[in-house]
Amino acid sequence: MEPLTTAIMLAARSDPAIIAAASDAETSASNDDLARIVAKAVARIVVKDWEGVGDEDGKPLPLTPEGIDALLELWPIFEAFQTTYIAGALILDAEKNA
Repeated sequence: MEPLTTAIMLAARSDPAIIAAASDAETSASNDDLARIVAKAVARIVVKDWEGVGDEDGKPLPLTPEGIDALLELWPIFEAFQTTYIAGALILDAEKNA
């Protein structure tokens, strides 16, 4: 994966799911929902390849946006991506600007 940059975060903001969540005032999404939506949008931009992801028979699955979304619905995967990639980049950026 490439480093998390401002350009990536801005590109993720234009993801239809983020736009829908931000503009839907009637059913405002929780912080957890927004975190999941943002993580998926960012992952669809930065994940370029994967290994070890397969179907129930162990056959490798191709990388697809739907596959990335499904993988991030698994708590350990989401939590690892959120803490090591997204939060890690934000912490590094905050330390750099301190």
